Amino acid sequence: MAVHETRGRHTGFHLPSRHRAGTTRRSGETTTDTTDTADTTATATRARVFAGLRIVIGFVFLWAFLDKTFGWGYATASGKGWADGGSPTKGFLSGIAAGPMESTFHSWAGAGWADWLFMLGLLGVGLALVSGIALRLAAVAGTALMAFMWIAEWPPAKHLSDGTPSMSSNPVVDYHVLYAAVLIALAVASAGTTWGLGRTWARLPVVRDHTWLR
Repeated sequence: MAVHETRGRHTGFHLPSRHRAGTTRRSGETTTDTTDTADTTATATRARVFAGLRIVIGFVFLWAFLDKTFGWGYATASGKGWADGGSPTKGFLSGIAAGPMESTFHSWAGAGWADWLFMLGLLGVGLALVSGIALRLAAVAGTALMAFMWIAEWPPAKHLSDGTPSMSSNPVVDYHVLYAAVLIALAVASAGTTWGLGRTWARLPVVRDHTWLR
């Protein structure tokens, strides 16, 4: 009788244990699957957010190029576009009235090389962002362009050279700095692989051999 009771207690102890262990494993597997699905969804959402931001910022650069080229009557008056013989840099650079490079920018205003560099920068960065290719180059070129424009407007100045208030809203961080930061973030995040040609571009032999072209 003693042996029978011991065996019964032994059997009664292990059967529920095996059942609980199986339940724990199934629960753990379900939790892992749910976590993986949530991570995948979050990653895909982030990729789409970066892709949307990339396209929007790219359109900003492309619009500036097109308006300055054809004079669509927004920032550039009709008939004064680059295609009409106007200069996309003369008005802006000649109107600079603050900063350590004021006289230098005045001497550059309307110069052919300045017009070409400025317009090619706008076009190149805009196309790269919209298409999702060469984002590292776009980040470098766009940041350099934004840096020159930041120096030209010189937000740290409280007053212009004629003594009038500059109306600067922030002496350090303005929209040029924000655009540059976004360009760098898009390049770091490889934002051209979603809704763009980033993957196709990266597979090109010349790009594989020179990663700085990505």
